[in-house]
Amino acid sequence: MSLKLRSSLMLLLAAFIWGTAFVAQSIGMDYIGPHTFGGIRFIIGGIVLLPLIAYRTKHGQDVTAKLAAKSSPKEANRATIIAGLYCGAALFCGATLQQMGLTGTDAGKAGFITALYIVLVPVFGLFLGLYLLCVNNGFSFETTDLYLLACALCFAVHITVIDHFSYVDPVRLSSTQFFVAGALGLICMFIFEKPEISAILACWGPILYAGVLSSGVAYTLQVVGQVYTPPAAASLLMSFESVFSVLSGAVVLGERLSLKEGIGCVI
Repeated sequence: MSLKLRSSLMLLLAAFIWGTAFVAQSIGMDYIGPHTFGGIRFIIGGIVLLPLIAYRTKHGQDVTAKLAAKSSPKEANRATIIAGLYCGAALFCGATLQQMGLTGTDAGKAGFITALYIVLVPVFGLFLGLYLLCVNNGFSFETTDLYLLACALCFAVHITVIDHFSYVDPVRLSSTQFFVAGALGLICMFIFEKPEISAILACWGPILYAGVLSSGVAYTLQVVGQVYTPPAAASLLMSFESVFSVLSGAVVLGERLSLKEGIGCVI
């Protein structure tokens, strides 16, 4: 299998995991706040990757180690940390806005609004679809839909930043960005929310799914897959998360889009 095809399949698999994760994220909002959920899930995602980093380093597969051989270990680690800070900040903003949007929006609808980061459709069709999907009779947007629109912008930045730092080891970058996003989430958790251990334990399933699969696995697939896939093609493949989110929302949560919302999704 060619590297390009394998990378494309990685991105498509990541889209599937993200699409189904909208269900877990939506359920999680019934128990805890968006900062609590995001902070814990990303810390879990970062921890999950540590054994893989150790394995890749031991078997000479770590790109950062090769970069260190050309320059110096200090410069290689510095590049990874800088990349992780930028990617982690973008990821934190996008994921937090997404969680805030899920407090008042169906999982399937949230998936489609998030996928607007591809911006590959004509401007008129985009705004017409957005109007049918989000605008109420009084020509007003739901606040949660605006959160998701801002989230789409942040994820567009995230994709671009990852492409810029493609020379850094993808697994190290993925783990670093999770710890950065998780730390920012936990800081905001203590500032803006009042987390309770009982509530966190009550939604351990959604948190683990979002932490291990949606974060640890899917975002790593994105970072690795983008190495051999142009940003535009990568964003198109990953936008399939919108389709998977609607399907999983319908199967698991029994959600149904209205006819107007459905037309907006199609456009």
